Amino acid sequence: MTDFAALRRRFPVLERKTYLNSGSYCALADSVRDAINAYLDDRLQVGANWDVWVTKNEAVRRAMAAVLRAAPDEIAVTASASAGLNALASAFDFRSPRNKVVVSDFEFPTNAQIWHAQEPRGARIVHVPRTADGDIPLERFASLIDEQTQLVAVTHVCFRNGARLDIPGIVRLAHARGARVLLDCYQAVGGLTVDVRKLDVDFAVGGMLKYLLGTAGIGFLYVRESLIPTLTPIHSGWFAQEDIFAMDITANRPAPNARRFEAGTPPVVNCYAAEAGLKLILEVGTGTIEERVRALTRRCMMGLESIGWPSVTPAADERRGPMVCVPARETARLCAALMEQDIVTSFRDNNIRATVHFYNSEDDIDRFIAALKSSRARHRPAADPHAP
Repeated sequence: MTDFAALRRRFPVLERKTYLNSGSYCALADSVRDAINAYLDDRLQVGANWDVWVTKNEAVRRAMAAVLRAAPDEIAVTASASAGLNALASAFDFRSPRNKVVVSDFEFPTNAQIWHAQEPRGARIVHVPRTADGDIPLERFASLIDEQTQLVAVTHVCFRNGARLDIPGIVRLAHARGARVLLDCYQAVGGLTVDVRKLDVDFAVGGMLKYLLGTAGIGFLYVRESLIPTLTPIHSGWFAQEDIFAMDITANRPAPNARRFEAGTPPVVNCYAAEAGLKLILEVGTGTIEERVRALTRRCMMGLESIGWPSVTPAADERRGPMVCVPARETARLCAALMEQDIVTSFRDNNIRATVHFYNSEDDIDRFIAALKSSRARHRPAADPHAP
């Protein structure tokens, strides 16, 4: 039996705050704090500790591969999700008839903007629209993915409403029509089990500052092993080379593995933090975490129903990520009012976002619901929350 109370004590901020904001920036674990301090100690005592720094970068690669059920050679350690996406996009050729990129209207701006940035190179970007009730059913993808589609780039969990797309269904559609699939799992990985083998995605991207318990300034890109030799990114750097220390300025010789999608000097201090966060995820176990997150989000959904304040997040467990989104009037004011009560949330559009992790408790959820109940008169919307 997992001792969640003991795990909770490893996050000092939880002694003072009801922290429901992992979808923006996770709570800081004691082991992650200690790892950052270890980097500072190394800098003070040794100075330039290159051997250790390279080892840390490789440790992050191995741990991230374990979380995704991938091979280490399929993982690039990047400065951000955007950096990984840009490197990947630079490797695509859009001059053929198969020049279409399908994205959904659930995407975080990065996963649409970067593909739109390829339009001068010949890419044709098509958006899959949501329905009036805020969903994107599989048939909407089926009507747009065709033999001209090179890539389907989709989020796992929508950052606006917490809805989870049917990734296996989308992958089946795309592969049947010869297209590849990129999964943006930033709002899922660490809070849900993301198994790239079972999902059968070709690429996956994310970062360490949310549910992976690390910090900003470091991310990852997964590339299916069989595809790596077929993709040579134009975005490159010395850590993307086959031999990092060759210092060869006469040619670009990309690494034979996913490291070819990296660039310059790795984000060293962030590697210390990311390794510690990933170790904690693996220690608890992604299956255990997903079960805990599902129970807490379900409790939140039921609590909202009990106070007559419905969520825009799907009620079905399999359609929901680690996020519950609550429609509200004056969301910025409500978010600030919650903060005054030491309840940390965030907001996007007209929704308050409560994002949970294994370190949250039932009391956290109940406190959030009680605070919303007391603010119903001012902030509960009168209109249909699902209306676009």
